[in-house]
Amino acid sequence: MSTGELMTPQTSKGTAASKPRRERTRVMGAGKQLHAGPLTYVVLTVFALVSLAPLVWTAIAASRTDRRLAQTPPPLWFGGNLFKNMERAWEEGGLGTAMFNTTFVAATITISTVVFATLAGFAFAKLRFRFSGLLLMLTIGTMMVPPQLAVVPLYLWMADLGWSNQLQTVILPTLCTAFGTFFMRQYLLQALPTELIEAARVDGASSLRVVWHVVFPAARPAMAVLGLLTFVFAWNDFLWPIIALNQENPTVQVALNSLGTGYVPDQAVIMAGALLGTLPLLIAFLLFGKQIVGGIMQGAVKG
Repeated sequence: MSTGELMTPQTSKGTAASKPRRERTRVMGAGKQLHAGPLTYVVLTVFALVSLAPLVWTAIAASRTDRRLAQTPPPLWFGGNLFKNMERAWEEGGLGTAMFNTTFVAATITISTVVFATLAGFAFAKLRFRFSGLLLMLTIGTMMVPPQLAVVPLYLWMADLGWSNQLQTVILPTLCTAFGTFFMRQYLLQALPTELIEAARVDGASSLRVVWHVVFPAARPAMAVLGLLTFVFAWNDFLWPIIALNQENPTVQVALNSLGTGYVPDQAVIMAGALLGTLPLLIAFLLFGKQIVGGIMQGAVKG
């Protein structure tokens, strides 16, 4: 038997033994976690402090007196008038009614926008119908029109309907948005396989069952993000509510605007009212932040 014949089994055995070892090395390398360096923590800390600075300053100003805020240098730490100023802002601005109205308006707008935008986005992304491209372009084109141009005709329309100073005046124009439709369309275009819809059709599912059992579960991460953005926008909206509503039936932003009226506005009370108007958003994020971030990460993994 030749030397080449003797070496062949050993060589093949060594090659076969080295393959699992290389595979294990690759798996260990793929599962290895990345660790952040000191510079990463420094940058994140700086960004966090810069982001929190306006909120902290609002709380500091709300805890001081108007006379102290007018002095130089301004206060850099909390005072003892926070709850007193909050009580004044709550009573003078009518924030109780404003909080209820804003919660109702923001929740209604958020639910309707998420549902309608998801349905429209699904239609533009996966359904075939005539003039779909033209309709999508028209929808996107409305985002380029400044909202100030629609104030006068929109106000005249609501006055003709007899809805002046009523909450439906604020709700109706924003039941669905072009941004939400485009956002959901772009997400469903990648996250929802067409084969999954076709399989549901083959199983005899109706259009309603396809939307409920296929589209909505696949779009849940994007729906969470869109819902958060829509709720924050509706809560902070100022231009249209200040035109359509008055102090008898206000939202939070309209009520806060009344705190700034007068010959000498009390800046501490205004800051206390602004802090009260911001607290519901902070509480909502603290309660649902993990679910929202988890939905975003789930969508990222699926994509």
